Amino acid sequence: MNFEKGLKLALDKISSWTSSLIAMLPNLLVASVILVVGLYLAKRIRKFADKKLRKFFPTVTLANLTISLIYIFFVGVVIFIVLKVLNLDSTLSTALGFAGILSVGLAFAFQDIAANFISGIFLSFSKPFKVGELIAVNKYEGFVEGVKLRDTTLRTHQGYLVTVPNKQIFQSPLINYTRYGKRRADITSGVSQGDDLKKVRAVATEALQKVPNVIAEDTTFYFEGLGESTIDFKIRIWVNSDQYADYLRFINDVIIILKEAFDANDISLPFPIRTLDFNMKGGEKLSDMKLQIVNKNSEATQN
Repeated sequence: MNFEKGLKLALDKISSWTSSLIAMLPNLLVASVILVVGLYLAKRIRKFADKKLRKFFPTVTLANLTISLIYIFFVGVVIFIVLKVLNLDSTLSTALGFAGILSVGLAFAFQDIAANFISGIFLSFSKPFKVGELIAVNKYEGFVEGVKLRDTTLRTHQGYLVTVPNKQIFQSPLINYTRYGKRRADITSGVSQGDDLKKVRAVATEALQKVPNVIAEDTTFYFEGLGESTIDFKIRIWVNSDQYADYLRFINDVIIILKEAFDANDISLPFPIRTLDFNMKGGEKLSDMKLQIVNKNSEATQN
C-alpha cells in the first residue's frame, strides 16, 4: 500500500514538472533566441571596441582590460534578460546576494592578487616603462618582455626570465636606463704623482672627443683625490644611445682610447707602491737581522 502511494506521488510530481516544462516551452524558445543573438551581439561589440577604442588607451594592457570589461558587461545584460524571460530573476537576486557575501571572503583571501591587479592599472596610466626598455627594480635588472595587469616579465642580462608582481614594482624605486635615449659612464683611475696634471687633463679631454657615440659637450674630467701612489681622477662621459650593448661597447672604447693617449704622451698609470723598511744598519746582513712584528696595540714580538 505504501509502495502504491509513493509511486502515485512520484508520477504526480513528474506530471507536474512535465506540465510546467510544456508551459515554459515558449519562454525557453524565446530565451534561447535571446541568448544566441545576445552573445553574438556581445562579440560584435567587443570587436568594434577593439577596433575603435584601442588607440585611445595609453597601453595595450589597459586597452585589453577595458575591452574585456565591456564584453563581460554585455554578456551579463544578456544573461539577466534571459533569466527574466524564464521568470528566474528572483533566483538571480539570491545568487547575487550569495556572490556578494562570497566576494567579501575572497577579498581577504586574494588581497595580494587584487593589489597586483590595481597596481597594474596604475602602472598602465603612469607608464614608467615600456616593453623593450631596460629597468632595475628591487634586486632585479633586465629588459621588459611583457606587461600584464598582475605582473611584469623581465629578461635579465644572463637570459633569465623573471616575473615580478606589479605590487612590488609600484611600491619600489624604479630605474629606467633607456627612457632618455642616453646613458652616462663613470670611469675612475689614477696617474702618477710625478705627471703634469694640466697636461693629463688636456690629453684626456682631447682623446675623449674621439670616442664613437660620445656626447662631447656633456663630458667632464676632474681630479678627485690623492691615492697611495696616484693622483686619482674621474671621468663622467655620456653615450648617445639607449642600447645596453652600445653602452658596454662605449665603455670599452673609452678605456682603449684613453690608454692609447696616455701611452703616446708618456703619462703613466702606476701600480700600487709598497715600501718595506727593515731598519737595517750599515754592515748588517738581512739574514742576520731579527724580524719585528708590530700589531695594532704596539706590542712587539721578537723572532
